[in-house]
Amino acid sequence: MYTVRVEADFAAAHFLKDYHGKCENLHGHNYRVRLWARGKDLDGGGMLLDFALLKNRLREVCSALDHSNLNEHPAFGDNPSAERIARHVFRECSRALSPEAAALLWAADVYETPGSMARYERDG
Repeated sequence: MYTVRVEADFAAAHFLKDYHGKCENLHGHNYRVRLWARGKDLDGGGMLLDFALLKNRLREVCSALDHSNLNEHPAFGDNPSAERIARHVFRECSRALSPEAAALLWAADVYETPGSMARYERDG
């Protein structure tokens, strides 16, 4: 099994509804996002997926979130937790790739801080 990973960053603000603590107030993060792909077979060039292709898709998705208030983004239902951001990144990157490439996507990690990460993985 082969695994590849690319990463990108974005900065955004958010607050958490239904949370009681300091994160219920508007605050910001410098998010780091990692996108993972896995598969058994390499293409004719010896690659699972082209890094440049994955990076470009991930950067496009992150760019749409950059310097925004994530609570205003319809994908998060006004409650943009790291888990929901990871799911959004995974789904949006999947939509932007060919069906063959999207089938190789395995997970998206979203780091709010270097020590706090949420992951969304493909089912099955």
